[in-house]
Amino acid sequence: MMPPRTTDEALDFFARLNPSVIKPGLERMHVALEALGHPERRYRSLHVAGTNGKGSTCAFSAAALRAAGHRVGLYTSPHLERVTERIQVDGAEIPRDMLGRRILEVLERYPQAASSPAPLSYFEFGTVLGFWHFAQEGVEVAVLETGLGGRLDATNTVTPLVTAITPISFDHMEYLGNTLGAIAGEKAGILKPGVPVVVSRQEPEALEAISRRAGEVGAPMLLEGRDFTLEEAPGAGLTYRGQKWSLDGLSISLRGPHQRQNASMALAALEQLDVRGVLVSSEAARTGLASAYWPGRLEELSKRPAVVLDGAHNPGGVAVLLASLESLYPGRRIHAVFGVVADKDRAPMMRALFPRCASIHLTPLDTPRSLAPERYVEEARALCSDVRAYASLDEALAGARALAREEDVVLCTGSLFLVGAARARLGQSLGALHQGK
Repeated sequence: MMPPRTTDEALDFFARLNPSVIKPGLERMHVALEALGHPERRYRSLHVAGTNGKGSTCAFSAAALRAAGHRVGLYTSPHLERVTERIQVDGAEIPRDMLGRRILEVLERYPQAASSPAPLSYFEFGTVLGFWHFAQEGVEVAVLETGLGGRLDATNTVTPLVTAITPISFDHMEYLGNTLGAIAGEKAGILKPGVPVVVSRQEPEALEAISRRAGEVGAPMLLEGRDFTLEEAPGAGLTYRGQKWSLDGLSISLRGPHQRQNASMALAALEQLDVRGVLVSSEAARTGLASAYWPGRLEELSKRPAVVLDGAHNPGGVAVLLASLESLYPGRRIHAVFGVVADKDRAPMMRALFPRCASIHLTPLDTPRSLAPERYVEEARALCSDVRAYASLDEALAGARALAREEDVVLCTGSLFLVGAARARLGQSLGALHQGK
């Protein structure tokens, strides 16, 4: 196969790498980064792992760093609508033509990446592109979200100034293990000697595994509830107490009670960055919490009825979603548009969510990993009295909205594939509404 020579050919090459192929291990990344002159060493970084809340924690952190005047890279996954969402500088996703140019630049320096079979997975190649783009753009600090796990994740080729671990839940068990302790141990693989780690409240089994790993590598650990807190002060916003800052009257831009925890994690990480030379004032931190944008997480697209998108795709995420719905829409009927990939443990999610819904509308997803609605419609009907299966997302959305009264909630959840497709169908655009915010 001829290597790509134009930006269009380059984008086509990247798109042909299979996003479903997962290749744990770091050797391929080390080889690629060596060929590129180690771009990941040209800026400082915050590295965030966890099961739920890591993207929001990254969004809060990046927004505060920008408010502090730093040139900030943000690398996240998966994307909702466009692959360019994954690589952002100062709040703006990489333009599509620039992404094509970066692919050509990487392939020029590491031509083996265009071999067949490709040595790098889709996620690995995307991570290399992110690291390279940040270096070319003169980024001062990068906020990096792990993909799957941590220990063998492609992002774990950085040596960050600070690490963070958000709540651990059951997800990707086929790769990470079948217990919370095993999963937490894999996530804690991002810990580095002498690099402080900020840790959210965890189930005891998960916390034990993280604490053990921190002790083994000599990573100072700061724990939510012990070393930092963010609490609601009735009538006076939120109050943060940490290692460096005591902040009152805080407000956060992202919806749901669980975002207090993510904001708390961001503040604690920012404190640690500040004392290590990435200066962040308390006012910049305050601004970041109030201005962060992270789509597809309790995102309300319209009212009457409310149409809400949330990327919950594991039991922990669903539990947080349900608590947030009760807080934001108390007592209102929920009509759920639900889709799931075949390799997810859907039963715990369904058992928690479906009995709380007035109706369920099962849809296929636009991915080869999609589980066909007819495969689990009978399971669903044992949990909710009104369950309907559809051949397309358009039909499922129409079905849910037809049943919803003005005061009801139409909820799209179960997979980020579903959330991204629903945003596109409902006419929302990340770029048009929020580019550079």
